[in-house]
Amino acid sequence: MRTVLVLQHAACETLGTIADTLRRASVQTTCIRTFAGDSIPAHMGEAVGLILMGGPMGVYEQDQYPFLADEIRLIERALAEGKPILGVCLGSQLLAAALGARVRKGPQKEIGWFPVTLTEAARADALFADVPPSFIAYHWHGDVFDCPSGAVSLARSELTECQAFRYGANAYGLLFHLEVTAPLIAEMVRTFAAELHEAGLSGEEILRRATQHLPELERIGQTVFHAWTRLLKA
Repeated sequence: MRTVLVLQHAACETLGTIADTLRRASVQTTCIRTFAGDSIPAHMGEAVGLILMGGPMGVYEQDQYPFLADEIRLIERALAEGKPILGVCLGSQLLAAALGARVRKGPQKEIGWFPVTLTEAARADALFADVPPSFIAYHWHGDVFDCPSGAVSLARSELTECQAFRYGANAYGLLFHLEVTAPLIAEMVRTFAAELHEAGLSGEEILRRATQHLPELERIGQTVFHAWTRLLKA
């Protein structure tokens, strides 16, 4: 059975609905939990793809989180081998950094439910061609990046110019969250309550709006993630 490597940086930031899509495609996962001290492999080995999940650290904090440098080296190997990559939130920032883009703090944090607009290039993209041109996405990030050189910008929001990009045919970075479920959002709100308080945001409001926006977001996520699994080769 095909296997993908999953790098997980926080206990609460799981695969979410990505896991359901992988199961339906008969793809297994090997999860590397950096928050629990798991080491990053030096090579992709027999894995057919790489998924990079979110987390509270910044790409530029490698002195504090030395495993981030190991992750970037693994991403570079996956890119060199042409293996499909899916980076979510921090994962998209790590992919952007591996491609030479500078990851930096944004002008303000983008946390909660905000519209995302697809670019013209997304209309012909393998993952986003069947996605509505604009939708309400779930966001939780303070860092941003320019679209890496040679990559194709796929989505933007009012606050953040590059919300999604593709490099080559099968490496994708999504700064927003398509994978979330109601329990996952609730756990993020609990885990990062201090960050919400510091930003003057209401976890209760985020959870309330989830009931309105999550059903459509889950449908979009199923479309995008199913298309990504089609990129995996035995």
